[in-house]
This record gives sequence, C-alpha cells and structure tokens, in this order.
Amino acid sequence: MTDAAALLLIVDGANVVGSVPDGWWRDRRGAAERLRDRLATDGLPGHGGPVEIVLVVEGAARGVESVPGVRVESAPGSGDDLIASLAASARGRRVLVVTADRELRRRVTESGAEVTGPRTVRPD
Repeated sequence: MTDAAALLLIVDGANVVGSVPDGWWRDRRGAAERLRDRLATDGLPGHGGPVEIVLVVEGAARGVESVPGVRVESAPGSGDDLIASLAASARGRRVLVVTADRELRRRVTESGAEVTGPRTVRPD
C-alpha cells in the first residue's frame, strides 16, 4: 500500500527488537523476522485506518524479506540514517516512527514525523 492517505509507520527494527531481553542477540535475523511477522499480523494496535508498515533492519538482520503487509528495508549502513531519510521523503503525509533512540527521535521530528516507543508494537 502506498496510499498517501495511509499512515506511514516506520519501525526501527534494531531498537524495537533490542527493547526486550529475550535472547535476540543470539539470532538477530530471526528476531527481526519474528517482529516482521508480528507487525504483519497485528499491524498498529489501536489504529483503525489504513497503515503502510516499513520495518528497517540493519547489520545481521539485513536481507530479511518483506511479507504481505510489511515492507522490509535493509539499511546499507546506519538504520537511523535510512529511517530519517524515509521520514523526510514522506513530507505531506502522516508518519509515525517507532523507536526509543533519542537522537533518531530528534531527527525525525524535525522532518514532521511523530514518534512513539517500542511498546506500541511490542507490548510484551
């Protein structure tokens, strides 16, 4: 979905996966795939309108495939840089970035995006 009326949800995969100490560090790719699958199933809890979900992965999680309902973007370098770029390029559209990273939060809000924490998409 690329409908300009849809909320663009950009998820900082490394930050969200790292927010719960469940052993993710032993299998970063698998942890990113589980997050992707949760996003595909649950979407954005509490949001009733259309949502375009983009999961940004980096490092060992690069190469995780997209699935219906979730586009996965592998950052060639910094995931934060890719997230900031995606948020900035979506001007005129409502953008919500999921991250707890303070510097990234500052960067994306400067381009007009809203920010929420990892619990929004990972309540456990």
